[in-house]
Amino acid sequence: MNKFALIFSFFSVSTLASDVIDENSLSFAVGAGAPYAGLGGHVAKVSDTDMKYLSLGCIQYSSLMGSACGLGAGWMVTDLFDATSNKHGFGVYALQNAGEEIASRGEGVFAEYQFQRYSALGLNYTYFSNGINQSGFTFGLSIHATNADYDEKINGMFQIGYQF
Repeated sequence: MNKFALIFSFFSVSTLASDVIDENSLSFAVGAGAPYAGLGGHVAKVSDTDMKYLSLGCIQYSSLMGSACGLGAGWMVTDLFDATSNKHGFGVYALQNAGEEIASRGEGVFAEYQFQRYSALGLNYTYFSNGINQSGFTFGLSIHATNADYDEKINGMFQIGYQF
């Protein structure tokens, strides 16, 4: 899928979501980390204690392999451990494109290289500076398992973002 199709899909979903969902429960965010599919953003349906989101972003860029951009989805809750605050979110997520790896056959001049993308499923913790249902900065970390053949099977990332 090319970049223009991904961008068009993201804006189509966000436009449809704004028509269907009460605008008081709709949130947009930008940042870096798992909830943003790398460096990107997400649109979310938010309540006082949970968030369901769709994200679009790029996990890597290189002049050799190009960009690894993709979609993600997740769910976070703040009342998992009977918390009195809605600032601590625990969640699950899936990334359609968590990275790319290079596989090679042969050596030297006759080597054949193949680029393959891999996906991820993970768990994350997010601190919402003003609560899950309010605008403000977010910070967190995540750990995920991938279906990579050669890269690390277990990986993680830090996150920082701003929720509107």
